[in-house]
Amino acid sequence: MNQRNLDSGRPFRGAISGLLRAVLPVIFAFCVLVVRPVRAQNAPEGNAHPRTQAVNESGLSLPNPFGEHSRDLAAVCSTEDKAAFAATLNLEPLRDLAVFHNGRVKILDTLARETVREVTGRSQYRGDYLDPAKPGGGAKSIVTRKFDPLFTLLDMTIDPAYYADKPLVGVDFLPLRRELLEVAFPEDAAARDRWLRLGRVSPRMIDQYVRVSSARSMSDDSSRRALGMLDEGVSLFLEGKANFVMVAPAQSTLPWSHLSRLDPQHPVRVAAAAIGQAWRARDSALANQAIASLASELPKINAEVYPAGRRTLERLYNRSNAFEWGFWTYGLALVTLLVAFGTARPWLARAGAGVLFVSLALHAFGFVTRCLIAERFAIQNQFESMTGLSLFAVVVGASIMLLRRQWLFGAAAAGVGFLVLITATQTNIPGQAIEREAAILNTSVLLKYHVTTVLSSYGLIALGFVVSLFYLGVHYAGILRPASAQGAVTTAGIAVALGDDRGQIGTRLRLLADLDTAQMVVLQLAFWTLGVGILLGAWWADHSWGRWWAFDPKETWALITWIVYLIVIHVRVAAPGNKGLTTAWLSVVGFGVMLWTYFGVNLLLPGLHAYA
Repeated sequence: MNQRNLDSGRPFRGAISGLLRAVLPVIFAFCVLVVRPVRAQNAPEGNAHPRTQAVNESGLSLPNPFGEHSRDLAAVCSTEDKAAFAATLNLEPLRDLAVFHNGRVKILDTLARETVREVTGRSQYRGDYLDPAKPGGGAKSIVTRKFDPLFTLLDMTIDPAYYADKPLVGVDFLPLRRELLEVAFPEDAAARDRWLRLGRVSPRMIDQYVRVSSARSMSDDSSRRALGMLDEGVSLFLEGKANFVMVAPAQSTLPWSHLSRLDPQHPVRVAAAAIGQAWRARDSALANQAIASLASELPKINAEVYPAGRRTLERLYNRSNAFEWGFWTYGLALVTLLVAFGTARPWLARAGAGVLFVSLALHAFGFVTRCLIAERFAIQNQFESMTGLSLFAVVVGASIMLLRRQWLFGAAAAGVGFLVLITATQTNIPGQAIEREAAILNTSVLLKYHVTTVLSSYGLIALGFVVSLFYLGVHYAGILRPASAQGAVTTAGIAVALGDDRGQIGTRLRLLADLDTAQMVVLQLAFWTLGVGILLGAWWADHSWGRWWAFDPKETWALITWIVYLIVIHVRVAAPGNKGLTTAWLSVVGFGVMLWTYFGVNLLLPGLHAYA
């Protein structure tokens, strides 16, 4: 490799020209034969995920297991008193009790987390009150208290009157929230602004004003969808008592029962009623006694069927928040490694690599425990596939780092882990709750190999994209300036990035050559892995649907993604000019196409892959 090939724009244009002449016929033939107009395809029977029931319909007619609550709003306690009561309760004995919900046995803590997120749109309910220790009023006197999701679940069931006028139900769709508040506060702009920032409204507002506000301007699909989600949140708040299906059956093949189906004199029913009575009286001592009694008596019912080990594992999964801690530690590893390169400190690079492996351990723990809890390979929805593909990408990047002893590839792996996990955990990606799998996903073991292979290729594409970004940054920044002090420092940083702890002078050419080698290794792996995944998908489609290819949008765009990397291979073999630079730009293009295939097709185009 020489300087002329690296820096000249003329070879780059020649490469593109030759590339287009060679590839355009292939693209034209592909468009004629594959990307042809087809009718929108609906998912066949069993193709979509099983319908989830936020509220267990069989329990709607049953009484509240914790006793009937007061409807006297004048008797509602203050948020300060509620927070003080919550602080004195010991809910730990209840946290890992089993409950049957949405087709699987989970723990009460999981049900609480899912319920609170569904109702409020947040992971925890928040309440504000004035701190008596800070007199004088104003924003500094307001205390915001985050309530434990398990406390909120029980409190909404035992004392729902408290929430009637509280900002409880999340409304993510801004036009609906604004319209609702304009009807509720027609002449109070300050109140509208305050509630608008909260992102939540009260159940009373919804009951009194939602019909009026929806009649004004709620006519498009987005508005109707938002109204549907609002209705689901309110229903879950009002009818959450129906979800306490916590009595194990006599045999594992029989259905679980609701607490209220037990005899009123049964110790479990007595303990549940005692919890409700003490709770409404805010008597934490009696409430804690009843909680301990319920937690002791409930597992005794059909103890041979009542789950044991998995409850502890699920509790640990919930408490660890491994994926959220994972993206924070990946971010720390990435920043540490980049700072090490900028300051030419080898010890800082080693520290960043150590943080990377801590991140990888957290990530792997979260993925493996989710697989064990779900009792399947957890890659069968958007959230699970993102956590799986990023784990594979980080493993590959960290392995290259160890094999080549170059810290730069650890930075690429940390970048992939950070970007994918923060997207999965912070943007309401579908599938965060552990649910049943679609019926079609159980038709053949081939599917597991197909999905795993394709997702592995996506992880490699993401890793190759980050390495290519490093290549482009080095190429266009012109980071080596030997005549300046800054150039000397930067050159030492290159040495650290390439694992030269002795601080020997590296060169820009050497760094570009190493980056080009790395991106080609990763992208060729992605090319072959994606190709094998597409073939396995066709084999599985013939096994499950009776045809190898259906011109489904997912299939078509996966093939287009593969063709982009076929072009990369052609560039390396036949095209003239700066092959490394051309490869880097095609890697960026391929990553964009992959994102559309992975996200856009799933969310925007109808097809046979509705479950993905």
